Amino acid sequence: MAAESVRRTRYYILEQFYLENGTQPARIHEFFSKTLLPSVARLHKGPLLAMEALIAPHMPQVAIIAGLESLNQIDSISKGLFGDKEFTRAFDQWEAGDPPFVSSSACLLEATPYSPEIVTPQKPPASPRIFELRSYHSPTARQAKALHERFAGPEIKIFHRVGVHPLFYSSTVFGADRPNLTYLIPFDSLAAREKAWNAFAADEEWIKVRKESIERSGQISSVIQMSLYRGLPYSPVQ
Repeated sequence: MAAESVRRTRYYILEQFYLENGTQPARIHEFFSKTLLPSVARLHKGPLLAMEALIAPHMPQVAIIAGLESLNQIDSISKGLFGDKEFTRAFDQWEAGDPPFVSSSACLLEATPYSPEIVTPQKPPASPRIFELRSYHSPTARQAKALHERFAGPEIKIFHRVGVHPLFYSSTVFGADRPNLTYLIPFDSLAAREKAWNAFAADEEWIKVRKESIERSGQISSVIQMSLYRGLPYSPVQ
């Protein structure tokens, strides 16, 4: 009850912009850094993260993650943006001429009961952090439930012991590969990421937990998708 009373973020919007090499990357960074993110930050005080892809199915790519207290905020932010004449003028200029991106996708994620709040570091990191986005698709709702129970139980404790500290855990409400578990992990560097995952794979408790999980519920995740991003200098959360 106490944990629920302090929770603020119930949903996350993940929006991905797929680009072509050429002018599009520079144009999207210009618009996002000078117009979009500052405008959203004035309207919304929740977590806001901007990243560019290092390893992803489509590159170049820029991704935005926004944390929300309620779904009503989606409408209020949109109305606030396009009710602003300066923002609308800048948006129209951004879209004028050649398209500013190839395509985009968006999904709505719901924070799990065991998901932490995103905490912005008091001091920006010395260099942009690496963010790993992982999504585990389960064939059935029953298997997805078993997956979440494993994470909420022993798996997160093992994560923290080896240096894996996800910013949030979620389930996709609207989007691809449902049901699933989607979570985002920051690392100080690629070397830190490799060290943490190697320690996790070799952890004796994890080997035991995974074996017991398969014996009890079978292979509860059938597809694992992973992308690596770098935080952008203008991202509110870095």
